[in-house]
Amino acid sequence: MVSTLGDRSNGRVDAVVVGAGPNGLAAALVLAGAGLDVAVYEAAATVGGGTRTRELTLPGYRHDVCSVAHPMALASPFFRAFGLEDRVDLLQPTAAYAQPLDGAPAGIAYRDLDRTVARLGRDGPAWRAVFGPLTERWQGLVQAALSDQRRPPQDPLTALRLGLRIAEFGTPAWSARFREPAARAMLAGVAAHAIAPPRALPPAGTAMLLASLAHAVGWPVPRGGSQAIADAMADGLRERGGRIVTGHRVDTLDELPEARAVLLDLTPAGLLRLAGRRLPERYARRLRAFRYGSAACKVDFALAGPVPWADPACAEAGTLHLSGGREETVAVEREVAAGRHAARPYVLAVQPGVVDPSRAPAGRHTLYSYAHVPHGSTVDVADAVERQIERFAPGFRDLVLARAVTTAADQQIHNANYVGGDIGGGAMSLWQTAFRPIAALDPYATALDGLYLCSASTPPGPGVHGMSGLHAARRALRRTFGITTDPLAAVAPGHRT
Repeated sequence: MVSTLGDRSNGRVDAVVVGAGPNGLAAALVLAGAGLDVAVYEAAATVGGGTRTRELTLPGYRHDVCSVAHPMALASPFFRAFGLEDRVDLLQPTAAYAQPLDGAPAGIAYRDLDRTVARLGRDGPAWRAVFGPLTERWQGLVQAALSDQRRPPQDPLTALRLGLRIAEFGTPAWSARFREPAARAMLAGVAAHAIAPPRALPPAGTAMLLASLAHAVGWPVPRGGSQAIADAMADGLRERGGRIVTGHRVDTLDELPEARAVLLDLTPAGLLRLAGRRLPERYARRLRAFRYGSAACKVDFALAGPVPWADPACAEAGTLHLSGGREETVAVEREVAAGRHAARPYVLAVQPGVVDPSRAPAGRHTLYSYAHVPHGSTVDVADAVERQIERFAPGFRDLVLARAVTTAADQQIHNANYVGGDIGGGAMSLWQTAFRPIAALDPYATALDGLYLCSASTPPGPGVHGMSGLHAARRALRRTFGITTDPLAAVAPGHRT
């Protein structure tokens, strides 16, 4: 039965996906793998959303537009079924991430848990006690963390351990285990990936997942840039007969071809824009109540050489959290959450050149960075970012050949899903972690029959994992098409419908 989305006369397909980010492409792959005729529409000139790569500074310098390191892509059940490792060359830095400190050795999270423990000294045993069990059973951890949050976990013991650690590190008890600055700072730095004050349950969950994956699967960077992930997904979709139309911004549902199902890799704001008055007012009001979080101002650098870190061990890390000690990280994130720009912001930096020389001309490097700023900020914080990098890498400024700045406000111009510069698809509050985008038994279905959301504004939230697309496509297959086969089998290499 054709959905109630309206009559359209410009062709017909089984399913339409709007938005070719990782979740939109994942949804399309699942649907096409199930034998459906699928068309994808993307506003940008290239697919990828947050996994695009461009020359932003100088010719020959390849910069990732949003995400660079991809622990969740490597661990995600969707990407494991898709065979991402066989399609994309994922390069592993020796250390997943580092937390430089003033006048003290940096905290380093190596792929090797034993090496990490040894460097942490007397806090090493506590680090192993926290992350060892989660690392050993990382597949159960990932299943719990990246589920649709509506079904029981496949590994209840690991899910329980995860819950207990989130409860511990998301409350005032969070510093009880660690006594030295490095371990405390490392935990705060990785929790701040949630772009929220670290001492809360959602950032604690972020820390537990990402820090565990650092030792379980690493934080790899794709050779040549994150665009390789999106291109591999697009190729897989075309192999299954799917079609992709780029450079086509969709403004209303009426523009789309007739379809039984439409899946939107968009935020609630995007759904409101496309569906307009078709949505019941009560449902639209709930969507308008969805909150967007603090933002990121991105600064990309073209460098004459590698970053001269004060602690040479930082040269082994792909990702660095430049926020000082634990207390400073907490204070800075609280300042941003209160709507103020920090003089010394939290800066996340990635140096892909430690494993991927293809990102820049011979002997040169790129450095990706973003600073946390208030929602909707129009402020160019590049100078503050440079000072923060120089703080931990004296002489950095002398290497800068060019830089490109994308303010938080500009983020939304380049990607409509980054509302006000929120690159996570919505505030990571406790309520919105459990109920994205609204409180509902099915977070992917909307008030219109056959219309679904599949973006990071649905569970499990932000990250390059494709799981929101997978979960939404599973719902569409069952509810709209009556197809109950395993959606992961539909994306496996060599699958034939």
